[in-house]
Amino acid sequence: MDNSELFKHEGSDHHHVKNETESRSSDFEEGAGGVDATDMYRMGKEQQFRRIFRVSTMMFFTSMVQSTWEIILIAPIGGIINGGLAGLFWSYIWTFVGFVFIVLSLAEMASMAPTSGGQYHWVSEFAPRRQQRFLSYMSGWMATLSWQAGSAGGSFLIGTLIQGCLTAYKPTYIAERWQGTLFVFAVAALEGFVNILLVNWLPWLQTVMIFPHGLGWIAVIGFLVALSPKASAHDVFLNFTSNGGWEPIGLSLMVGQITSVYFMILSDSAAHLAEEVKTASRAVPQAMIWSFFSNMLVGFFILITFIFCMPDINSILDPTINPSGSALLYVFQKASYWGAIPLLVIILLVMITGIIDSNASTSRQTFAFARDGGLPFKRFLAKVTKSPGGTPVPMNSIIVTCIISCLLSLINIGSSVAFNAIISLQLMALMATYSISIGCVLWQRTVNGGAHLPYARWSLGSFGTPVNAIAFVYSIFIFFWTGWPGAADPTLQTFNWSPVMFGGVLILSLVYYVIYGRTHYKGPVVLVRSGAGVSHSGGSF
Repeated sequence: MDNSELFKHEGSDHHHVKNETESRSSDFEEGAGGVDATDMYRMGKEQQFRRIFRVSTMMFFTSMVQSTWEIILIAPIGGIINGGLAGLFWSYIWTFVGFVFIVLSLAEMASMAPTSGGQYHWVSEFAPRRQQRFLSYMSGWMATLSWQAGSAGGSFLIGTLIQGCLTAYKPTYIAERWQGTLFVFAVAALEGFVNILLVNWLPWLQTVMIFPHGLGWIAVIGFLVALSPKASAHDVFLNFTSNGGWEPIGLSLMVGQITSVYFMILSDSAAHLAEEVKTASRAVPQAMIWSFFSNMLVGFFILITFIFCMPDINSILDPTINPSGSALLYVFQKASYWGAIPLLVIILLVMITGIIDSNASTSRQTFAFARDGGLPFKRFLAKVTKSPGGTPVPMNSIIVTCIISCLLSLINIGSSVAFNAIISLQLMALMATYSISIGCVLWQRTVNGGAHLPYARWSLGSFGTPVNAIAFVYSIFIFFWTGWPGAADPTLQTFNWSPVMFGGVLILSLVYYVIYGRTHYKGPVVLVRSGAGVSHSGGSF
């Protein structure tokens, strides 16, 4: 099919398509199978996986990948350095407002095209005709880069939390970087084991672990409120500080806001499991929306409690006073040295579940892009193998994801700052995919009036254009700040290397496109059946 066929829906043809779409949408009343089969048929994809998730377990899954309140406790240092307590609080507020528009936009696209490909598939369908293939190809590379870096970063956070606990509770222990890397190896091995051998148990795992995730924050708040020393309300809400050297304070806040961005990302994890979710076109956007708002609400309560329990941030940032380097361990031990251990175990277990889920999303995104011919070794990465339990899984992509996490963790042996840049790289690449995909939907709405957008069972309706416009501008705004170093006048040790790595992957992908991609990568839009479910709008906001 020529790419232009996607846009041939004028006059009576468009009327016929819309009627067919509405007819097909009634399949929803007949059960999930009809809806999912219709969506897969429209997108030209074969059903290769079992649909083992429902809306509830997918909401739990997405919530666990985000692990917002746990990440707030584990990784607030960047915001504390640039902005202080007040900066961390207020940046959370405005970042939440910005991400509402991003998540709503992504949820609608996930309903239009519920496929594991996510952003690069949406770009392929919605981009201007002449730019479809190239923009989709670049989005696929950026999405793969972001998710692979994020999976490595999550494994690293768990490894450093374990190592930090050893440092905090065993003063004679001397933390070595290579030991932290070995912890990452162990976490990556666990991810592969569960996602290959126990994939049938993933929905059950979400159901069980949602209890410590959904209730553990209450215990944390009670623990801190009852036992921790407190900062003043003035320091929490009005005392902005810049320990990174950025001046004026507004610039420091812009650099520090990336910490809050890190708290709120990865709602799109549900989209990459879409081919394993029943009634995906409705369940996936619902999971994205509900998990986001519930995580952000709980995160707000945890954040305000946590920063009230930091009366002295200088001590937290001083390695001689806080050798673990962890704000979480410092604050918890100030509250109760031994009483913190059960809460640390809960946080660790939820984080391990979240990184197992993250590996699942990462491997599916990599699998999908390879299936469409966007990556080297595409046949190997796109191969689906039955697990010992009989459930089809992209085993090779899962294993490669684990190996990449291990390889990236080797950077930590030479420099922890270089590895921290990988986390910034995740945000940079992810915001690039958000801005491109949302920009393409916005283009369709403003230039074509939305007439060529697929039917959506969960739709923004008349709010689509303003929501997409705000989300597009905000994602570009955040993309700009992701590459800034945490300290002014950076040295080789403090420089943020993520723009260099981003540029390196960008050049590599362009070279591969020139050599191979431009003649072999067509983009998933060429498989889309234009007469099987394309319509202006649908569903409800």
